Amino acid sequence: MAPLAARLRDDIQAQGPIGVDTWMQACLADPEHGYYMTRDPFGRRGDFITAPEISQMFGELLGLWAAVVWQQMGSPDAFRLVEIGPGRGTLMADALRATANVPGFAGAVNVHMVETSSALKAVQEKTLAGAVSPVNWHLDIAEVPDDPMILIANEFLDALPARQFIRHQDAWHERRIDMKRDAFVFVIGEAVDDSDIPASLREADPGSIFEVSDAVRDVTAAISARLAQSGGAALLIDYGHEKSGLGDTLQALKGHGYADPLADPGEQDLTVHVDFDAAGRSAAAAGARVWGPLAQGDLLERLGIAARAAALLAGADKSQAQDIATARRRLVDTEAMGRLFKAMALTHPDAPAPPGFETVSWASSI
Repeated sequence: MAPLAARLRDDIQAQGPIGVDTWMQACLADPEHGYYMTRDPFGRRGDFITAPEISQMFGELLGLWAAVVWQQMGSPDAFRLVEIGPGRGTLMADALRATANVPGFAGAVNVHMVETSSALKAVQEKTLAGAVSPVNWHLDIAEVPDDPMILIANEFLDALPARQFIRHQDAWHERRIDMKRDAFVFVIGEAVDDSDIPASLREADPGSIFEVSDAVRDVTAAISARLAQSGGAALLIDYGHEKSGLGDTLQALKGHGYADPLADPGEQDLTVHVDFDAAGRSAAAAGARVWGPLAQGDLLERLGIAARAAALLAGADKSQAQDIATARRRLVDTEAMGRLFKAMALTHPDAPAPPGFETVSWASSI
């Protein structure tokens, strides 16, 4: 048995079944054996490919989004451009290249990468080695100095731990993980207070599952409090649902395919779909103005991906042109990432609509 699996087995035997959030936290972020702590999981040689790795257009458009937001803020002489969960640093590198000719931007920006994995930090350092702007690394967003901030989080929230609740015998119970016959299995825990379940869903059918991520709520609240105090904006892009709802979305990815989320702890990616409704409520309660969510495909179209693709095609050979067209379809088509992935923006309460969100208002379903 692998070291992390053995440790989780021992914990369960000593303390009883553990929550799904505890499982996710250990599998992804254990300092010695956590999935993200020990490898670079991105790209064709890894387990999955994110939007910045699909095409430079993604990071370039988000960089220009940040530049327009900076201008809306009055083009301050200094501000923090923050990325949390920055992967290989590809998105930031593309964003900085795209904004290099925006007057005043490069001289005002200080880049801050929030990364807990030393393995990924090393990759990011190589990717951004030629950056003109200062680049700083932090373990937590709380370490970023209190100045106006523009923040980007792409496919970060989905990897934060979540609890699962299951409807059983006219009550809600926490879904937990036990070990039986040398295998990790789901079990039904004790009945719980249903205050975390939206009132409209509390009488759901037996077997229904509802997910709650305290970590997502905490992160969005922390970002929003910073924006409300110091100004700026945040762009959160991830896959998930606009309104709080039922469903088991815990999934594992390994070798670009789906896997058993209870197998091989620490050796595969684990995610849950982001509840953008819950994230929006947390952000609003912390003082930010919430915009969206908007489908990723719609946002990229509004930000000008068609024009950027056309510019790239102008200098491309036949093979490159096919790659550009394929990448654009993957990013924007409803059958690919275009609809499943959502974008939500957070701003200072007095800020204007950020680019792409001019006609998108937010209203909680609760």
